[in-house]
Amino acid sequence: MANLADEYGTDVEIYIKAPTTTIHADTASGAPAELHSLLEQLGLERHEQPAGAPLFIWHTVPEHLDADEQKRLATRAIATLLLAEYEVNCAPDVFDEAAFRQAVQEARTGPERLAVQKPTPVPRPSAPASVRRAP
Repeated sequence: MANLADEYGTDVEIYIKAPTTTIHADTASGAPAELHSLLEQLGLERHEQPAGAPLFIWHTVPEHLDADEQKRLATRAIATLLLAEYEVNCAPDVFDEAAFRQAVQEARTGPERLAVQKPTPVPRPSAPASVRRAP
């Protein structure tokens, strides 16, 4: 199975998987559990291959929704993922600009601003800073 997030170096790739009409969200190999959990909280369904010991994890938009609602759900997820500082790429045929603008506006002005944050990276030890001296 191809993993577009690994292929393009992003956290999440959202696209319609041909020849179906299913909207997929591929996550990078080794993606944190928080990212998978967030995708599920946003309404996407988790899948694993092989089951029980996942080598590959992806999410899909529920197929019981009509095509327009699927695109709105995926697009609203993009806004939340970006605000949580994940790198996301979306195929143009999935993106719904009006849904994106609305989701961003709600996140910015809602009574409870988005509290989801990407985990803070652990600082790496750095070499001592060089000291510049004036001549």
